[in-house]
Amino acid sequence: MKFIETHAHIYSRKFAADRNKVIQDAIDAGIEQIYMPNIDLESIEGMLEVERDFPGVCFPMLGLHPCDVGEDFEKQLSQMEEWWGKHDFWGVGETGIDLYWDKTYFEQQQESLKRHIQWAKEKQLPLILHCRESIQETIDLVQSLNEEKLTGIFHCFSGSLEQARSIIEMGFYLGIGGTLTYKNSGVGEVIAATGLDKVVLETDSPYLAPVPFRGKRNSPEYIPHIAEKMAAFTGKTLEEVAEVTRNNALKVFKQTSHEL
Repeated sequence: MKFIETHAHIYSRKFAADRNKVIQDAIDAGIEQIYMPNIDLESIEGMLEVERDFPGVCFPMLGLHPCDVGEDFEKQLSQMEEWWGKHDFWGVGETGIDLYWDKTYFEQQQESLKRHIQWAKEKQLPLILHCRESIQETIDLVQSLNEEKLTGIFHCFSGSLEQARSIIEMGFYLGIGGTLTYKNSGVGEVIAATGLDKVVLETDSPYLAPVPFRGKRNSPEYIPHIAEKMAAFTGKTLEEVAEVTRNNALKVFKQTSHEL
């Protein structure tokens, strides 16, 4: 079975001591691609180094994480924009809105997201959306600017069935990770109702490790554990979950099987 990991910060300093082993362990576990969402200007070089070390396995994306949006976000985005002319990226993000940690820069986060949406339209790339404690706000903003049919992933989806259907109707996918394995998360019931047609797998490594690794550093090699739980909720086999979510990820990132 082959899987695709659509969201891992594998370039993080939390992997500094054993990054190559972690990626090789993921490959050995059947993870054939790892997509890396960027978080700020400082993380770009390290992310691209991982891509160089694992070509055809690790794929970079470009964006400013909402938790890194502050008063100077416009300056950061202008500097980040220069990277579009220097390197190829596979998605726009991680961007979005985060109202969990701090609501101080809510307005700036919205403006930053609008800039990312413009990038996604111009580059015809998927949008990778962070929406912690802000899923409805994120849906509303993207809907208001979705006249050109954007696509992408609502990363770490944790909303209601109604919100899931709104996301799917917009042409986006639900990014499902370790929270699916948490007791009473409600994510499994939503996926059981929507089906797998618009679902992709992710870990958000090094964060949000699935059961039985909860509380430890997360890793892309744990994708099969998330897939097993997804199979249980949906009544599908593990092989079916692997195949459908893999094909969905290929669609999101505009790749085909023969390119692998």
